[in-house]
Amino acid sequence: MSLRLATSAIFASSTGQINSLQAQIAKTQDQLSNNKRVLTAADDPIASARSLEVNQSQSMNTQFATNRNNAKSSLSLVDKTLQDVTTQIQSIQTSIVAAGNATYTQSDRQALATQLEGQMKDLLGMANTTDGTGGYIFSGYQSTTQPFSQTPTGATYQGDQGVRSLQVGSARKMSVTANGSQIFDAVPTGNGVFQTQAGSSNTGSGIVSPGSVTDRSQLNGHNYAIDFAVGGSPSATTYSVMDTTTNPATAVMQNQPFTAGATISFGGMSTSISGAPANGDSFTVQPSQKQSVFTTLQGLIDTLKAPADGSTGKAALANSLASASSNMANALSNVLTVQATVGANLNELDTLDSSGQALDEQYTQTLNNLDNYDLAKTISLFTQQQQTLQAAQISFKTMSGLSLFNYIS
Repeated sequence: MSLRLATSAIFASSTGQINSLQAQIAKTQDQLSNNKRVLTAADDPIASARSLEVNQSQSMNTQFATNRNNAKSSLSLVDKTLQDVTTQIQSIQTSIVAAGNATYTQSDRQALATQLEGQMKDLLGMANTTDGTGGYIFSGYQSTTQPFSQTPTGATYQGDQGVRSLQVGSARKMSVTANGSQIFDAVPTGNGVFQTQAGSSNTGSGIVSPGSVTDRSQLNGHNYAIDFAVGGSPSATTYSVMDTTTNPATAVMQNQPFTAGATISFGGMSTSISGAPANGDSFTVQPSQKQSVFTTLQGLIDTLKAPADGSTGKAALANSLASASSNMANALSNVLTVQATVGANLNELDTLDSSGQALDEQYTQTLNNLDNYDLAKTISLFTQQQQTLQAAQISFKTMSGLSLFNYIS
């Protein structure tokens, strides 16, 4: 039994085969053009799904890298500004030391006060530094609000307590600014635990030291007063330590003989008073408070402008300078602490950059492995498909040219 094929069937079959071969070669050509094996999900569903996940992770990693660059820019500006603030505070400390020179006249101190007024404006300018796009770096979340404005007693903070941050890693959110209140306002007074001050109505030449903590377990946060009495025959100076937190005040020490410069200890604290306190003079010892560096600076300026005549005036000047010196030292420590944090964040960003680059290379390698693209193999396949297509075309041409009429003479 012979099989008979219709001419139309032969043509349809051959055309279908040629179309199929052309589609295969077109796909291989696309793979070569895109340098990829998996062009659609249908090519390899599992690899395609995994590639999508890795691509998303790589995109996030790229965004983190962008965020880190932005964080570096912001933190570098903060760091540079804090360096300038440090230099300014150190200059002010030098002026405080100079103001205590016994040979200085009132006009010399007035000149220092004028210099400090200029330094205060410079310090305010640093506290109001912008990021180049109009945003203030020390105003918290309120980036468009100027953080500090000058007042007769120093400056007021107008920002908030927030600190702007950026996501710089999959599990790391980092502060990229600093809070102006934390840097310039939250400065502890005195020695950081308690502060000593001379009474404003003192008439003697007593000068009180900043003091130090001797036993933290005895600290109770109370306010104390060291009251002096001078009298008797022969004249003698004694002091009493009163706990003024209680009502009425409670005597801690009474009628103790006074020796200039000797240590006076009570409540886990110690201080000393030099010079010659007068009858009725008093010195306070109170827990340290938070005070703006601008308040300290303005108080220093006012002190230098005021007369310092006689032993009483010189003692008042010395006490004020000592207090300002302690407060400015605390302000410097405050700035350096924040600057250390900024420096640590910048170092961490460098580490995160290295990790991010390594992760990006890993993602790229994973994508290459999933695609499993072999250039030599694909070129070989393309050549083979070309030859197959050419053979099919020649075969079809030959078959389509056969006809019984060719053999009828």
